Amino acid sequence: MATAKKAPTQTAVAAPAAKRTPNAAFMKAMKPSAALAAIVGAAALPRTEVTKKVWEYIKKHDLQDSANRRNINADDKLQPIFKKPQVSMFEMTKLINEHLS
Repeated sequence: MATAKKAPTQTAVAAPAAKRTPNAAFMKAMKPSAALAAIVGAAALPRTEVTKKVWEYIKKHDLQDSANRRNINADDKLQPIFKKPQVSMFEMTKLINEHLS
């Protein structure tokens, strides 16, 4: 009794994804307020870079809540931006955007 061999299946090879172009609104350099400039510097930066620098500051100063890592504890420099002792990481970007012009 011979077993039938299956023909090798062809897998579809996907074309490489086209590189996404960044949204111009995110890449526009924005000037931080005085409170935010204490963390990210006074130079005008795109929103993406501001968020990146704020996260660097949070990690450097160990400001993520130990019980719930999605929450950020405000220190003396972040308190004027957050206006409360603790915010979620999703709320943080909204509050930071209020300090950009």
